[in-house]
Amino acid sequence: MAEISIEDRPDSKRYEARVAGEPAGFAAYILTDELIVFTHTEVDPAYEGQGVGSAIARAALDDVRTRKLKVLPLCPFIKGWIQRHADYIDLVYQAPQSKVSE
Repeated sequence: MAEISIEDRPDSKRYEARVAGEPAGFAAYILTDELIVFTHTEVDPAYEGQGVGSAIARAALDDVRTRKLKVLPLCPFIKGWIQRHADYIDLVYQAPQSKVSE
């Protein structure tokens, strides 16, 4: 399997995956000042079952953490991925917030 590369494409409002330079999938989002809403994730059928979706989720969520944003996972794939990877649950937006900013 070729390396999967993930790139944030703010102009397209999505994280895009490429395998050997070919488009393989994406996670669409809506960005606000405080959070990112993941609305849809799609993997090209030719790349299903090869870890493309997981690579997109991990790279996107790592980027979200770096940018100090919260996540609202409306997309069932991203939501399920976070549920299976407990170390990302802290990124999920919750109201009311458990920590109050001072």
